[in-house]
Amino acid sequence: MKKIWSAVAALLFVISSTAQEVSMYPTHWFAGMNRDRVQLILKSEDSQFSKSTVRVQYPGVSLLRTHRFSNGKYLVLDLAVNKSAQPGNVSIITTANNQSKTYTWTIKQRREGRGTKFAQGVTAKDLIYLIMPDRFSNGDPSNDQFANMHDNGSDRNDVLRRHGGDLKGIQNHIDYMKELGVTALWMTPVIENNMPLNKEAAGMMSGYHGYWFTDHYKVDPRMGGNNSYKELSDALHANGMKLIQDAVYNHIGSHHWMAQDPPSPDWVNRWDKYTGSNHRDEALFGRYASEKDKKQMLDGWFVPHLPDVNQRNPFVANFLIQHAIWSTEEFGVDGWRVDTYKYCDEPFLNRINDALLREYPKLTIFGKAWTNTVTGSAYFTRNNLDIPFKHNAEGVTDFPLNSAIMAALNQPFGWTEGVNKLYMTLAQDILYKEPKNNCIFLDNHDMDRFLSVVNEDMNRYKQGIALLLTLRGIPQLYYGTEILMKNFKNPSDAMVRLDFPGGFEGDAKNKFTVQGRTTAEQQAFDYVKAIAQYRKKSTALTTGKTMQFLPVDGLYVYFRYDDQHTVMCVINTSSSVKKLSLADYSERTRGFTKGKDIISGTSIGENFEVAANGTMIIELSK
Repeated sequence: MKKIWSAVAALLFVISSTAQEVSMYPTHWFAGMNRDRVQLILKSEDSQFSKSTVRVQYPGVSLLRTHRFSNGKYLVLDLAVNKSAQPGNVSIITTANNQSKTYTWTIKQRREGRGTKFAQGVTAKDLIYLIMPDRFSNGDPSNDQFANMHDNGSDRNDVLRRHGGDLKGIQNHIDYMKELGVTALWMTPVIENNMPLNKEAAGMMSGYHGYWFTDHYKVDPRMGGNNSYKELSDALHANGMKLIQDAVYNHIGSHHWMAQDPPSPDWVNRWDKYTGSNHRDEALFGRYASEKDKKQMLDGWFVPHLPDVNQRNPFVANFLIQHAIWSTEEFGVDGWRVDTYKYCDEPFLNRINDALLREYPKLTIFGKAWTNTVTGSAYFTRNNLDIPFKHNAEGVTDFPLNSAIMAALNQPFGWTEGVNKLYMTLAQDILYKEPKNNCIFLDNHDMDRFLSVVNEDMNRYKQGIALLLTLRGIPQLYYGTEILMKNFKNPSDAMVRLDFPGGFEGDAKNKFTVQGRTTAEQQAFDYVKAIAQYRKKSTALTTGKTMQFLPVDGLYVYFRYDDQHTVMCVINTSSSVKKLSLADYSERTRGFTKGKDIISGTSIGENFEVAANGTMIIELSK
C-alpha cells in the first residue's frame, strides 16, 4: 500500500509540474548574450506564491538569489545565463506546502547579423520617416477590434478613437517609402495599450498613439501582434531600411500590472495627492534650481492615467533595461527614440544607454527632450558643458533647431529674428559633443503640421524641406508632409494625426499613387524625393562639415562640404531677387567656377541670382 501511495504522489507531482500559471518578464532570453545576468519576474495570482522555494534546472543556468516582496504574488529570480547555455527550455520549479510546480522559461537562439542586419545604428546618412501606425494604413481589418480589450472599438469618424491602421499596412507601403528616399522607419509605440478611453482636454480619448503601455512584452494585437512586428522588421531590412523603436521609460498606462498590482508600492512614484510634473527641464541643470522643483519635474505624473515609474527602484530599472535589450534582439531594432527623456531619473538613463551599447555597439539612441534652449538640449546629450552630471545619450530631438527653422521661415528679417535666429542657433552647436547625431525635424505627432505653420506657402514649404535635408543632423520627416497634409492642434493633437489618404478601404483618393495626388501634392512629393535621393549620394550632406555665413537682408548661405563634394545652400527669405557671386564666399568656393542646382538642373556660373523667396541647392564644380 505504501508503494501505491508513493506512486500516486509521484503522479500528482508530474501533473502539477505541467502547470503554467505565472506570467514571466522577460518572457524569454537569448543564448550567448553579453548580459548574462537576468532578473526574471514571476507574477502569480496566488497571494501566497512568494512563500515558495525555487529551484532552476538547465545546463548553464543557475539561480543566484530569490527576492520576495510585500505583495505575495511575486518572486524575482536573479539568474546567471552562462555563455555555455544553449537554446532550450529552462525548468523553474517552485515548492510550497509540499507541492511542486514546474514552469518553463525559454532560451532562444540569437538573431543573426548584429550590427549588419540589425542594431546597425541610425545616423546622419539616414532619412527617418515617422508614422503613427493607427493612422497610416489598415493592412488587416480582421485585427481592428478585440472584444476582450478595454477599448474594443474602431471608428474613423471620431479623431479621438482608433482607426484601424496596423503594421501590415505599413509593410504594404515600404516601396512608397523607398521611392521617397526614406532609409529608416520610426513608429510611435506599437506595444500593447490595453486601456479604456480616458478623459483628456479634447474629450474621451483612446490610446491609438501607443504611449499608454500595459504589457511591455506584447505588441498590441490591434497592430498585428509580435509576429507582425517581426515581419515588418524583416521586410524593412530586406529592403535596405532600418527600424527605430519608440521607448517610454517615464510612465506606464494605469492598467499596467506595475500600477494595478505592483510587487511593492515603490515601483511607481507616489504623492499624497495627484501631482503633475512642472515640465521645466531647467530645474535639473540650473545652477540656482531647488530640489523641490527637481523632484516635481522628475517624479510628477504626466497625466492622471499615466503613473510615473520609479527608475531609482533597482528592480524597475532592471525590468526596463532588460526589455530594451530583449526588444532589440527579438525584433531586430536598429535605433531607439526615447520618449519623455528629460522626465526620467538621470543615472538610470545613462545605465540603460550603456547596457544597450555594450550589447549592440553600433546601436544609436536619441532622447526626446523638448527643451526651451540650446543649453537645455545639449544638457541631455553628450556635451561640452562643465556641469556635475553628464548625460551619455548620443543625440536628442533638436527642438531648439526646429524653433529656429520656423523663425527663419515665418519671421521678418531682424538682428535676432528670421534667418538670423537660425544662424545664431547653429552657432551654439559648440555646446554639443556631436551635433550631427541630433534628430532634426519640421514637425511631428505632437506639433502643428509644418505646412500649416508656414501658412501653406509653397515657397516656404520648399525652403523648410531644403533646410531639413541639407542641415547637419539626422532628418526626420513626418508622414504626409510630402503630400501636403496640414492642420493645427485644434482642438486636439488628433487633428495633426489624421489618416493617410489611401491607406484605408473606401478612401476617395489614394495619395500613395501618382494618380491620386493633386498637381501641388505631386510637386511637393517630387521636391522631397529629389533632395532625399540626392542626399543619399552626397557625402557632403550626410557626413560633411558645415560653414555658414552671416545672413544679409534675409539671404542665408551655408555650405556642406568634405574632400569629395561641396554643396552651396541658398535660402532667400526676402521678397526681392538677390544677386550672388561665388567670390563673396571664397573660403568655401575657392577653386570652383560653376555649379548645378540639384532641383532645377540649372547650371550657374560665378555670378548668379536667386529668386525672391527662392531656394537653391548647388553642387559646385571646377
